[in-house]
Amino acid sequence: MVVPLRLDWQPYYLLPDGMDVRRGSRIKVSFAGRSYSGVVWETDCPAPSKETNVRYADAAEPLPDITENELKLWKFIADYYLCTIGEVYKIACPTGIVRYDRSAKLAKLRESLDDKIAKADAARDGTKKKAALQEAIANLQSQIALLDDTLPWEPVQTKLSKAQTEALGAIRKAFIDGRPALLDGVTGSGKTEVYITLASEALAQGRNALILVPEIALSGQLEARLQAYFGPRLYTYHSAETAVQRSIVTDAVRKKPYVVLGTRSAIFLPHTNLGLVVVDEEHDGAYKQDSAPRYNGRDCAAVLASLHSARFLLGSATPSLETLYNCNTGKYARISLKERYFGSSAAKVEIVDTTAEYKKNGMVGSFSRKLADQIKKTLAAGGQVLILRARRAYSTAVQCTQCGEIIKCPHCNVPMSFHKDTGKLVCHYCGARKTLEACPSCGGMLQGIGSGTQKIEEETSALFPEARIARLDGDTPAPARKEITESFANGRLDILIGTQMLVKGFDFPGLQLVAAIGADSLTGLMDFRADEKAVQILSQLRGRAGRRGNSGMLVIQTSRSSHPVYKLLAGLSGAEDFESEMNAQRQAFGYPPYTRMTDLILQDSFEARLDNLSMLLALRLRQSGIGTVLGPFPPQIDRIAGKFIRQIRITMPRDKQLAIAKEKLRSIVADFETFHKWSAHIAIDVDPQ
Repeated sequence: MVVPLRLDWQPYYLLPDGMDVRRGSRIKVSFAGRSYSGVVWETDCPAPSKETNVRYADAAEPLPDITENELKLWKFIADYYLCTIGEVYKIACPTGIVRYDRSAKLAKLRESLDDKIAKADAARDGTKKKAALQEAIANLQSQIALLDDTLPWEPVQTKLSKAQTEALGAIRKAFIDGRPALLDGVTGSGKTEVYITLASEALAQGRNALILVPEIALSGQLEARLQAYFGPRLYTYHSAETAVQRSIVTDAVRKKPYVVLGTRSAIFLPHTNLGLVVVDEEHDGAYKQDSAPRYNGRDCAAVLASLHSARFLLGSATPSLETLYNCNTGKYARISLKERYFGSSAAKVEIVDTTAEYKKNGMVGSFSRKLADQIKKTLAAGGQVLILRARRAYSTAVQCTQCGEIIKCPHCNVPMSFHKDTGKLVCHYCGARKTLEACPSCGGMLQGIGSGTQKIEEETSALFPEARIARLDGDTPAPARKEITESFANGRLDILIGTQMLVKGFDFPGLQLVAAIGADSLTGLMDFRADEKAVQILSQLRGRAGRRGNSGMLVIQTSRSSHPVYKLLAGLSGAEDFESEMNAQRQAFGYPPYTRMTDLILQDSFEARLDNLSMLLALRLRQSGIGTVLGPFPPQIDRIAGKFIRQIRITMPRDKQLAIAKEKLRSIVADFETFHKWSAHIAIDVDPQ
């Protein structure tokens, strides 16, 4: 039996007489005094040993069985990512299941729809009330489509360019040859239309499709585009949906033809007869779960496709080195789509050296005069501007003007950020908040240092008082995010300021100028992937500008203008040379994709105990010979929420012994925790991002 707990063993249960179960059945069971919905992993088990504690099952759950393919996916994730099946079960089938009467809910929705339509007809055109009613009508129609099996659907044909048609042909050939494919297409090349065509083909063949995106923020705009083609066959699935909506989608994929648009959690739906799995923006780190089980949605999607014998397609304008490695070794086919759909060329790039600009009085706050002039020209021409700042808040840190102390979080070894809208210092790691009027050490005056998105917004408003400006970052309430992106896409805003979430897959027709302020925060990270990630973010940012035949420009403000990343974007070095150099560095230092990497993250409230035990574990790992062991070492942020952190990094060869070595690693960690009575202090992160 599998219960949603971190157990490295599976409990045995005896069934009441007459209970008919099979592998995958859901049963109500008790464990450690609490009730759980368990999943039958195996029936007719051999008699357990005398030491095994056999429990009694309570009753059958009135829930659908877990499918065989779901169980196989859970097993893969548990084995590959060195976690327990119970941990996988916990995220695959979250609590809060909603049971509903389909017919009754449909009747209620239709009644509400009729009422809203009547009120909308009576409302005056152009009023806020009319607009709100129309939005409510569209939402109700979408909910009805999820439930109504009788709604007709006729596939809409996509209009493809010559380049798209050629890429589609190459993808089909790769599928016929039995290979997954990478669609390496520049931003604005029309990858979405290729996805739509392939999903339509899957539906026409009586099969279903899953399209994954890295973040919820992307799904809204893409959902509208897919809705035009798939209508009632389209379902969206992510954590921002209500429990009722997620339950409806979960039920629908068991019974109806579908195209699901979702984030990484959508791989855990009870998929039936999948014919196509697409992972858009495959390079994005958001596909990696940052808590147990630490799985990668992109890589698990490949396994899901294999389980269903489905076609598997990856898409990106800036593919990850891991995916390019799979292409270079022949595992994946690489198809290029380097022509923009509307024929426009890539945005021009201007690098502004802020160090030089400061010396000649060329800066106004966070803005260089060169960037300010470009914004003025763009606004005067009726274009829109997008400004990227990779740090939220008003000031990224606060410092005493007398003694120089930087105010840090009392629970984490990080500076606290100042949020001007609330007047509080906030820790972006543990959420701690405090109000300070003076330095706690000397009573001196505090001063903000570093500019976050809030300050950039304030400076932008001062420089361009007539412009319509909005900000979108992690502090923006979720309900407002969709409204802001739609307003910008529809031309109701002139300037949009935000963090990296703005560069991912959005289509803003009027956007002509994009800018990165403080770009060095992207390249200055202590991470072997820093340059790769910086190229991906800045290339995606560049791709947002100059769509639909318009010219565009990217301005990068940096104090390190000679950095290879900026040279690449400015065209001073070739993409192939940059890719070759990164590959050479990775191979020389034994980094992925040429090895497999696993991090052990150790945490403890007592630093001395942490240092002692982490050194003992590292020694034990070196003695085991499972790979190259580095550490223990403190990460860049070595204390979060009152717990000190140390890290041990293990790299293993990519060979047939990898699975054996990883299982050995799991056993060593488990034995170490048991021997030292130190359980729940060690997290295993396979293929860290």
